[in-house]
Amino acid sequence: MKIILSSNTEWYLYNFRRALGQFLMQRGWEVVMVSPPGPYAEKLRGMGFRWLQWDLGRKTLTPWTELSALRQLTRIYRREHPHIVHHHTIKPALYGSLAARAARVPGIVSSITGRGYLFLGNHPGVRALRWAVRWLYRYAFAAENCVAIFENPNDRDYFIQKRMIPAARAVLIPGVGVDAEKFAPTPQPDGVPIVIHASRMLWDKGVGVLVDAARLLHQRGVRVRVALVGRPDPGNPASIPAETLRAWHEEGVIEYWEFRDDMPAVYAQAAIVTLPSMYAEGIPTVLLEAAACARPIVTTTMPGCRDFITEGYNGLLVPPNDPAALADALEKLIRSPELRARMGAAGRQRVLEKYTNNLVNTATLAVYRQLVEIE
Repeated sequence: MKIILSSNTEWYLYNFRRALGQFLMQRGWEVVMVSPPGPYAEKLRGMGFRWLQWDLGRKTLTPWTELSALRQLTRIYRREHPHIVHHHTIKPALYGSLAARAARVPGIVSSITGRGYLFLGNHPGVRALRWAVRWLYRYAFAAENCVAIFENPNDRDYFIQKRMIPAARAVLIPGVGVDAEKFAPTPQPDGVPIVIHASRMLWDKGVGVLVDAARLLHQRGVRVRVALVGRPDPGNPASIPAETLRAWHEEGVIEYWEFRDDMPAVYAQAAIVTLPSMYAEGIPTVLLEAAACARPIVTTTMPGCRDFITEGYNGLLVPPNDPAALADALEKLIRSPELRARMGAAGRQRVLEKYTNNLVNTATLAVYRQLVEIE
């Protein structure tokens, strides 16, 4: 069996889909990764995957550029003859589904990993684009051999209600999974508690809200260190300039640790992990990783985040864009090591019950089996 996994960045495939690729290769599948070029392409090749270049622009919208990307992907699918194609992020889901239909691929799968600004923003231009994208989704997902995987019920129900995909072909699989052996519990660190925010440095991820909350905690005299882990994303309109991150660091309100590859070591230094997201997510992988490491979580009531956290059990939930509420929740955990330990243990147990790589990948393989006959 041959499968193509595609995304708008090779970084996404490496960080969030290499475990699925390895799972399939262990079962005799040929796994091909398709994305725009970048430094993680060689890492994918080093793991035994074939990687093919797709010249897709994340911010481009000119018709000739988009048509060229669609044609290129169609040629790739016709040349490769995959049994299954599995797309991730908006453009690959749209263009990939159209290309797969043109290339007569037997099984078409698209993972909807959150709705984000395109579906939730209120700018007039965004609303107009949203209408067009809804229509494209309806057309792209119209084929009977097309299935969409959603990470939370809110996103699934939205796509069904807007008639972008029939309910019978909308599948719920919570998250992309986590390696519970790599991300394992470690003792709570000594010293001043550290709050970790690990994500792309985007305003949408609530980074600015956390900075304001950190200022409030310092004003209250709470002993805490707040660390931002990640890099800006210039391809995203919500990206925070590097100069702003450095200015916050120099001010002393937060520590900017930049991008880190050794995330288990990062979580080992954390007393608390927070993701004050302002938009609907899938099931954020950072929350799964942190919980697997037995760290308590403070996040928002936005879809995806609230689907993993049960208030008072494995974390605390706060309204989005509310620095005072975020500061209150963080302070509650900072002042109670016992509460942190209890919530961390509960989060670890939840991951083992529902969110491990093996559970998620097995459920994904079951979706493939619905579309094609697999030996």
